[in-house]
Amino acid sequence: MYILNAYRVEEKAELLAFMHQNSFATLVSIVDGSPFASHLPLTVVDNGEQILLRGHFAKANPHWRAHENGGELLTIFHGAHAYISPSQYETQEAVPTWNYIAVHVYGTMRLLAAGAETIATLEQLFDSFDAGYRNQWQNLTPKFREGMLKGIVAFEITVTRLEGKAKLSQNRSLTDQTNVANWLLTHDDASAKEVGRLMLEKVKAQAGLVD
Repeated sequence: MYILNAYRVEEKAELLAFMHQNSFATLVSIVDGSPFASHLPLTVVDNGEQILLRGHFAKANPHWRAHENGGELLTIFHGAHAYISPSQYETQEAVPTWNYIAVHVYGTMRLLAAGAETIATLEQLFDSFDAGYRNQWQNLTPKFREGMLKGIVAFEITVTRLEGKAKLSQNRSLTDQTNVANWLLTHDDASAKEVGRLMLEKVKAQAGLVD
């Protein structure tokens, strides 16, 4: 994606933390010659040597067939975003914009075998999103569980490249950034408030301030 240097995020730990916090992602591949996207929850694993993403498609979703023999894809992790009004700037000569955070992950997909690998992927998802469901899953009747397992295709993505962008008005003066952040914090929208909070963190870091 297009990233001005002022907005670029390169710290691996920061990128991984963002991916964990915003793990309902968008997977984009070429399917039958056209771009195709699926929106899926993913687990993020860093084993020290590789970063791996795991999840599953519904078997009826044609997306997985594009990766029967591997192949590269893009996974997008979205964060908070908000409209930014130029009314909050010191100068009149300014235009509206939009602040947001996103991480783009490039990698290759491997489809996982039915059975142990697929069950392990599901259990990782349970542990990440609803740990209490693991016991319920294990107590379901074998017939029901087998029916559910037949309806999915699990996968693992080996990450080859990460791109992070945090567009939080870093190109503006500290006064403008502070004004925008405080304005966003007055909004009812939770996403706008989160952008405001993140902007104030950046402002304090730039100014050398700590709580």
